[in-house]
Amino acid sequence: MAKFEGICWSPKQMRYGLPEKDYELIEDGAKVYAVSRSIHYALFLAFEGIRFFCRKNPDGGLEVAFLNWRRNLERFRRGMIFNIGRENRGLVPSVVELEDIFIGRYFREPAMRGFFEEMAEMGAQGYLRPFTIDEEQSIGVNFPNRPAVRATVCRYDRYLGEPFAGVVVPHLVRAQGVNKTGCLKLGINYVMSIKAVEEAKRIDPAAAAALFLDDQPRAGLRERAITEWDSSCCLLAFRDGNVVKIPESDLILPSVTILGIVAVLEKMGVGVEERDVTYGELWDRTRAKDLVAICSVGTAGILNRCDRLVLVDEKGDIGLTHVPARGHPLFAKLAEAREYYWNIYRGNAEPPDGVVLSRYAL
Repeated sequence: MAKFEGICWSPKQMRYGLPEKDYELIEDGAKVYAVSRSIHYALFLAFEGIRFFCRKNPDGGLEVAFLNWRRNLERFRRGMIFNIGRENRGLVPSVVELEDIFIGRYFREPAMRGFFEEMAEMGAQGYLRPFTIDEEQSIGVNFPNRPAVRATVCRYDRYLGEPFAGVVVPHLVRAQGVNKTGCLKLGINYVMSIKAVEEAKRIDPAAAAALFLDDQPRAGLRERAITEWDSSCCLLAFRDGNVVKIPESDLILPSVTILGIVAVLEKMGVGVEERDVTYGELWDRTRAKDLVAICSVGTAGILNRCDRLVLVDEKGDIGLTHVPARGHPLFAKLAEAREYYWNIYRGNAEPPDGVVLSRYAL
């Protein structure tokens, strides 16, 4: 599974209790009860990953920048609502409340300033990781009694990166659409992602990512639809100059980053089509060398072009291997879109329509 490189965590973590609405900056290296419903049953384990950039503004003060981050906050809310129980849904903070908790309180804590000043000097990428737990010490199989939001931040050098190798893993399913969990960032979803990458490495030891198909393993392999990578969404670029985005569904996490990348590509004059792509189409277009690149798109890595994708047949044996058409103009355009997107954070590029840049003074 793709890993963060050069990561450095802030020593301070925040806690916000939902029933009492009490906020506190908690001790360094704060832990969760070993006897916890959140740990043992994945109850109330929703989380988010939100990229940000910290810099000095023209007046010398600190500011942080986010792109479309209210979509991240809304996705976080959906995850909380899903596993908190109907009678307690009123405890889930609104987007405005979450904004105040994370920015107005946590980011503006005096104890956090040194970490952000160091980030601004380095020009490093930042990552906000809010998550939820049940603060009650219990192993009962029921909804949380003391739900709380915690958050921490880090800076990092890169995530996944290029070049990376991937493998299609059709016999494992990340989530079941009928349960409506695949579209949420929940703890229950990601064990299968890790197992899928383990399977991918069995086929290609250099693999860093697994590409999933839909939740219909009894259907014919060619008819099944591509869904997403183990920890990111999927974008395909074809020789005719068009890019295909896989539609959102109950199987696919609605990516905030991919919306921004699509907007950037369209601003650059690249046509983007949203539609399903079957494994049969991927196979045929790979064999015809019609696939320029298949990309991993997500918060931490923004966009990375797969350097080698192994396609397996019905027996799980290697059938075809895709390598990108590096000489095609669209291959370079994808890298330009990634850089443009990151430059919006840094204040070096204007956000296209549909991309909201939010800045906050610290």
